Amino acid sequence: MDRVCYPGYSKGMKPTAEMSCGQAAGIRYVLMDIDDTITRRGKLLASSYAALWNLKEAGFRVIPVTGRPAGWCDCIAREWPVDAVIGENGALAFWEESAPGSAVHPDTERLPVLRAMYHPNAVRNDHPVLARIRRRAFAETPGLRDAKDQFARLFDIALDFAEEEPALPLSAAERVRAIAAGEGARAKVSSIHVNIWMGDYDKLSMTDMFLRERFGWQGDPAEIMFVGDSPNDEPMFARFPLACAVANIRRYEGLIKNPPAFVAGAEYGEGFAEIVKTLLEKSAGTARS
Repeated sequence: MDRVCYPGYSKGMKPTAEMSCGQAAGIRYVLMDIDDTITRRGKLLASSYAALWNLKEAGFRVIPVTGRPAGWCDCIAREWPVDAVIGENGALAFWEESAPGSAVHPDTERLPVLRAMYHPNAVRNDHPVLARIRRRAFAETPGLRDAKDQFARLFDIALDFAEEEPALPLSAAERVRAIAAGEGARAKVSSIHVNIWMGDYDKLSMTDMFLRERFGWQGDPAEIMFVGDSPNDEPMFARFPLACAVANIRRYEGLIKNPPAFVAGAEYGEGFAEIVKTLLEKSAGTARS
């Protein structure tokens, strides 16, 4: 099959169909971004949600890794077919555990308990530098606004440039990112927000710490498939040799220096479902602990 060569990615991404059966058989953990990776225009697609269930039932550890807030992560950890969720670009992880003695009736299944882990470098989002960045960003970027999910955040601020109208160009998001960096903060551009925080962490550092502590992962990157779509996923793309992207990653030409190894033919949640289908077919018959 011909290599898919989007502008800016001539040295990188191959179609997911080129992943070998041996590579697929070694994967134990499937991690994924949420917005514009398993959603389209803000909606979780039936195909991508079914893909999450298919992964879970096949024995994979399934973990969204997202810039979305703690409040969303509480819901995701409780209601989605996942083993955990890492949120606010690595500030926290939520998951459910079964707790002895938690049954409400002898004939009922024991109720799960929500657990949380916070990155040791996480800094609450009432930091004065974040307030200054927000003021500058609004003054220098007309049309920018707070993300509507800001009320549910603990450690970062999220500035909306493309989740709602008026949608601003990617150059506006890059300008906001530069303001934050100039003020000494961390900032990542997603497909919809610029996420800004003060602590020294990101999606990758929290993923590494959480998988080791929660699941006893020994650090083999070939056991992990990560699926993403945008610049804030780049640390994950660079770390994991079997990282994948949905096809809408092409819009970030020139902003991602370390693209993933593989790319789906379809965009958004349809692309995620395509990647999962390929993984399940190529790893069929593999036992996973």
